[in-house]
This record gives sequence, C-alpha cells and structure tokens, in this order.
Amino acid sequence: MDSLKYRFRQQAGNPEALDLYIYSEVTGDYYEWEGWDLRKVTSETSCDYFRAKLAEYADVKQINLYINSVGGSVLEGYGIYCQLKRHPAQITAYIDGFACSIASVIACAADHVIGYPNSMYMLHNMADSVYGNAVTLRKAADDLDRIMEGNRQVYIAKSGGKLEMEQLTAMLDAETWLTAAECLECGLIDEIKGEGGMSEAQAANAMQRVNGELKKQLAKRQMLMQMLESAPPLPNAKQQGAEPAPPAEPKEPVQGKQSLMQMFAAYQKK
Repeated sequence: MDSLKYRFRQQAGNPEALDLYIYSEVTGDYYEWEGWDLRKVTSETSCDYFRAKLAEYADVKQINLYINSVGGSVLEGYGIYCQLKRHPAQITAYIDGFACSIASVIACAADHVIGYPNSMYMLHNMADSVYGNAVTLRKAADDLDRIMEGNRQVYIAKSGGKLEMEQLTAMLDAETWLTAAECLECGLIDEIKGEGGMSEAQAANAMQRVNGELKKQLAKRQMLMQMLESAPPLPNAKQQGAEPAPPAEPKEPVQGKQSLMQMFAAYQKK
C-alpha cells in the first residue's frame, strides 16, 4: 500500500481526465537523525507534493479520485482538501476500502462520492502530543476543539442537511465506523455500486492500524522533546577567571542545545 502513495495518471484515451490515487497515510515532511545531524526528509504524501503534482494537470476537466487510506496529518489533509476544492475540474471520488480520519475529509472535496458495499468511513476527533505545564495543556485541548470545527463544517456541508451538528459531534466523540449504507444515509457518499461486504475483523484490523500510525507520530515528537531536554548547552569560550582552552578536534560534529532548539522549532512548523 505504501509503495503506491499518491499516483497521478492522465488517461491515455482521454487527456482531459485524471486518475488520482490516495493509497497511503497522509504525512508531511519529517526529520530523522543521520549520525549527529538532523536532516529533513521530503514526504511524497504531503500537501506540498500534492500541490506540485496537481499543478501539472491544471487543465483537466475530470478528476477521478480513488481513496484507500487510514488518514494521517490534519495539516496536510486540510491543504489537500482545499487544493481539490479550488480545482475547476469535476471531481468524482471512489472509496476503494477505507476513508478514515483526515482521508474522509479529503473525500468530501469531491462533487460526487461513490462507495461500495465494503467501503468504510471512520470519523473521530483529532489527537496531538503536548509538552508543557497545566496552562499549556489546557490551551492545547481548547485549540484542538477549535481546529476540529473545520472538520465538522466540512462534514456538515457535504451531508447536504442530512447530518445535524449534535449527531455529528456524538459520532466524532465515539470514534465511529460507518458502513457505505450509513454514509449514504448521512449524505457523506452519494451512491453505492457493486456487491460485497466487510467483516467486523477487517474493521478491527483497520482501527489497529490507525491507532498504530498515530502512536508512531506521537512517539517521534516525544523523542525530539526528550532530546531537547537532555542536550548539553553550547560551550562558553570566555569563562570568567580562566583562559579559554584551545579547541579540540572533535571526532564527530556535535550539535548544541541552541541548534537543536532551532531545528525542533522548524520541525514544529511542519
């Protein structure tokens, strides 16, 4: 699944039509250690990558959007949603399995959404990792509520009046799986095609994957926070009452706390 990621394919017989596949987690750029250096890795499933690729097909008249994704980054997904909404093409989305979390928001950018009897949506409230005192933690919870307003408005608009805000909020709070028939009833999809079905075991496995990916993202951020706390301060060459020692030849480059703070600040903006 990950090897597909985002695939943009212009139809050979119809150059005005574009087949677009979102078959992976939606993730942004990230950082990883290479020796003592923290380097940026460009994600092929970020909204910036999506923007650059979509710009290559600015003149297409029809976009067929195929989705099978467990979701991912809200920041990246919001950007993708808006890029699709601005595109002048008629957009038809096909739910090829799962449209979970932010992937279900992206599906709402389509003019017409087609599901299958085995298609599933998963709606839930977003999560984040937070480091700080009680004031910071309370503010983070309030910020999450405010950011979730964007999700709620997208779902309400797509439903065409079939979803009430109170009903939607209860679904999000309960982390709800919706079958294709339930999505049709709620207005989140417009049509069901084909035959088939999804077992409870398949739905449970998908939920485990969603939670697993979320835990990985939170663990990365917590690791960076711990590194910042334990990093040594930069050496001070002008210590009072002592001559500065000649600089030694380090075997490997060492990053000080100030440098790590700058890199982490850049990471947090992504």
